[in-house]
Amino acid sequence: MTVAASPLSAPDGAQPQADRPADSPTVRTRVPEVAASTTAGTTTDPATDEPGDVVLALSGVSLRYGAFRAVRDVELAVGRNAVTALIGPSGCGKTTLLRTLNRMNDLVPGFIVEGRITFDEVDLFGPGVDAVAVRRRIGMVFQKPNPFPRSIYDNIAFGPKINGYQGDMDELVETSLRRAALWNEVKDKLKQSGMALSGGQQQRLCIARAIATEPEVILMDEPCSALDPRATLQIEELIRELKSRYTIVIVTHNMQQAARASDRTVFMTMGEDRAGYIVETGPTNRIFTQPTHQLTDDYVSGRFG
Repeated sequence: MTVAASPLSAPDGAQPQADRPADSPTVRTRVPEVAASTTAGTTTDPATDEPGDVVLALSGVSLRYGAFRAVRDVELAVGRNAVTALIGPSGCGKTTLLRTLNRMNDLVPGFIVEGRITFDEVDLFGPGVDAVAVRRRIGMVFQKPNPFPRSIYDNIAFGPKINGYQGDMDELVETSLRRAALWNEVKDKLKQSGMALSGGQQQRLCIARAIATEPEVILMDEPCSALDPRATLQIEELIRELKSRYTIVIVTHNMQQAARASDRTVFMTMGEDRAGYIVETGPTNRIFTQPTHQLTDDYVSGRFG
């Protein structure tokens, strides 16, 4: 597959947008091509604990902020149409890793990616890949609900408009709100400010806004940490429903949430050098009931963290 033909490339005649200050380019250290047997799209034996249909693949990935190495030596396959939870103690690099998957960290001066990350077998940091196009295909929902200070309708329509959407905008807004389980609650007040909604509704509005640009992957960084228990359960139910259409990667500190909402769990911790690394990954049920590593067992059982 050539990068030029990829949907991640900039539109014809446009220059790829790095979204970075001119004086702080991302430094990318390449590694040898990953063998075909370990790249995206591989079908594996379920006994190996690896997903069969891989949409995101990370090989030899280390992440740095200048001289500080925040994450090291990540090998990870993210399965399509599944929920993958990243768990681990604060500071182990979960959010850094998540934000790298849609190139949000390109905006951080001095950020360095080492290794290889592919999305549908396309190198996310390859030549000609447009960071803005990446973010359209890999959406992001943040820890604190952040609706735009405009109407509910305009919150949903904003992304498609700037991306040149030519279809029926009313239909797209309704479809996005329905998929986010919010339509029945807001259908009669679409012109009201999104800021007037409750916290849980605001977070579902942000999910609907991400859905509106028709991504394949949705990244969620502790999406329930600012919500009450009822709103949290609503978001978890929504996550389970959305996985039939989208691949979801979620960072959470809530062990019960990871156990309830995810299909696969990735446990991270950090070494003496403060660099985060993956200890263990596998089906959520196994990680929580029969972990392979003592560190995992200690963390999910609450003995540290």
